[in-house]
Order: sequence, then structure tokens, then C-alpha cells
Amino acid sequence: MILRRYPQLAVLSLAQALYWSCSIIGIALTALIGQRLSPWPVLATFPLALLVLGNLMSVGALARWMQQLGRKRGLQRGAAFGIVAGLLAALAVHLQSFALFCAAMVLLGVYQASAGFYRFAALDGVDAQYKGRATAYVVAGGIAAALFAPSIAMHAVHWLATPMAGAYAFIAFLALCALLLLQWLPQSESVAPAPTTPSAPPQPIAASDMRRALWARPAIRQALLVTACGHGLMILVMNATPLAMHHHGHTLAMSTDVIQWHVLGMFAPSLIAGTLLDRFGAKPVAWAGAALLAASAAMALSGLAATQFLISSLLLGAGWNLMLLAGTTMLTAVYEPNERVVAQPMMEWSNNAVAALMSFSCGALMQTLGWQAINWFALVVLAFVAWWLAKPVNATKNQTSQHAT
Repeated sequence: MILRRYPQLAVLSLAQALYWSCSIIGIALTALIGQRLSPWPVLATFPLALLVLGNLMSVGALARWMQQLGRKRGLQRGAAFGIVAGLLAALAVHLQSFALFCAAMVLLGVYQASAGFYRFAALDGVDAQYKGRATAYVVAGGIAAALFAPSIAMHAVHWLATPMAGAYAFIAFLALCALLLLQWLPQSESVAPAPTTPSAPPQPIAASDMRRALWARPAIRQALLVTACGHGLMILVMNATPLAMHHHGHTLAMSTDVIQWHVLGMFAPSLIAGTLLDRFGAKPVAWAGAALLAASAAMALSGLAATQFLISSLLLGAGWNLMLLAGTTMLTAVYEPNERVVAQPMMEWSNNAVAALMSFSCGALMQTLGWQAINWFALVVLAFVAWWLAKPVNATKNQTSQHAT
């Protein structure tokens, strides 16, 4: 069994479960708290946008930490930011401070960025024939979070005297557990190789040159497009869902149930996606992910009942999962080992740049255009993705192994 052969995958999968437990609590509550604390309704999703911005700003620093200090210490630093963010957010809710809550979300974004590297850490030291499954097993750790975190979040809302503050204190506790768990990550499996070839970036200007060279490859651009569009649409619709449900009279408990099914959809496909990737390749899986996202938008446009929100959110999560895993596998097939320190942050940066744009736009779009317009926009973007995926590309890498890292 792959987990026996590579025990670090179990550590990363559990760390993924802890991170996504934090994330689910944030998904369920942060937009509503933003709506309560913000001076204007249009800023309801501004804290979520700042979370994505914090992610975006820290990706490069995290990649450098992991290159210099090893995967384990870099990922532990990210978890430490999660501890501070949870405590600061709890204090902000207690003090009813919108500015302090926004600052906490920026710090939480650093933890989110570090968790984004879990799936890349899964590839370290794993044989080529297991690459797809290794990535999928780590992402599948979110299934446990989907099953248990929403109910815990509902109870944690009342753990402290100030409603909802306890939920963010619980985020700090979960991040602490992740920090301690990552101590079991083998350092020998996670340290990035020192740059020894002439193409490795010895200074920032060389790294910029490498980014331009990578971006010039059509296969790289295609991989980045798949994950960025899938992630951006997921963030946009996911952030809008609690606001749309609240606007149409659905309760917080119902919204939490919908988010739970959404997150379950985000991770349950990982149980089979890894095998599909290793057997059929990344592009068919990317097509399937785009089809699921289109089905999600169509379901959302069909009505405003709780069941329609639930099914739409489930399909949204499943489409995101397949596009993320497919795009990650496409990327790792077309860069060289010495390019990893630049290529992986490029994917995380592009994902979160699009997600930041979607988060910043979400509140304004909901206020001005509404729920249905957001889903029509998703269908237009997916039509562009389908056109781009249909274009044949040739990888410039010497493909002795389809999934080499």
C-alpha cells in the first residue's frame, strides 16, 4: 500500500485535514462576520479577500524558506501563522473590530499558503508511477475535515462569551496541532535539493529569468490556467454562497450544511482521482473537472431552494478537486527538478492571484449583479477553459517520466 511505502503521506494528509478544518470554519463564518463588522455591506467579503491576499504575498517567502530550511520547517512556520491568526481573529470578534479582523485574515492567508504546498511535498521522494495517487491521498485528507469540522464549528461558535469568537480560538488550536504533527515529517524527504546546475537560480534576477522561460512553454501555461480558473471560480462561488443563502432566507445551520457538502465534494473525488490520473493522464481529468463546474453553475441557475444550493456546492467542490489535481500533475510533467523552486510557487501565485481578484469582486458582484450573474460568468470562463484545453501543446521537457518532479 502506498501509505506504508511512503509514511510521510499520512502525516501530510492529517495536516491537510487540520488545515481544512480551519478553512471550513472560516468559509462558514468569515463572510457573515465581515458583513456584521464592516462599515458598508459591499465590504462583507473583504476579509476573505485579504485572506487570499495574505496567501498571495507569502507564497514566494514560503518557497524560499522550504528551499533553505527544508519542507518541514517551512510548513511549520506556516502553521505558526495560523495560531497567531486564530487568536487575533477571536480578539477582533470580541472587540468588534473590523480592522483587526482583516489583519487576522491576512495572517491566516500565510497558513493557507503553506498548506498549498502539502500536495507538492507529497511528491518528494515518491516514484513516478505513484505521483498522481500521492498528490490525491494528501488532498483527500480534507474528507475528515468535511465530515466533522462544520458541526464542530457550530458548537465552537458558543465556546466563548462573545458569539463566534470561540470558533476562531479553535482555529488557533487546530493550527497548533498541525505544527506539532508536522514534526513527524521526515526531513530527508522534504529538503529541496540545493541548486547545483547552471540553470538553477543563484540570485533573484536568475529566478525571474527562469519564470519567463517557464511561462514561455505552452504546456506550463495550460497547467497554470487549469488550476487558476478552477480555483478562482471555486472561491468566487463559494464566497457568494452563504451571502446568497442568507439573502434568500436560508438559516445559518442550512448554510453550514451546504458548506459541509461543498467541502466533501472538494475532497471525496481524491479517492479515485489519483488512480485516474496515473492511468488516463491529466487532460481527461481536467475536462471532467470543467464539466462538473459547468454542471454546478447550471444547478445554481435552476433555482434558489436549499437542495439546489447544496447540489451546486457539491459539484463545485468536485470540479475544483479534479482541476487542481489535473493541473498539478500537468505542471510536474513539464519542469525539471532544478526548476521546482520557481515552478511550484508560480502555480500557487497564479491560483491565488485569481482567487484574490474573485474574493475582492465577490461582495460588489453580489450587491450589484446578484447570484445568477455570478454563475453565468462562471459558464463563460469555463467555455474559455474548454477552448484552451482543446489546444494541443508539446512539453519541452525530456519526458523520460510523465510525472517527474
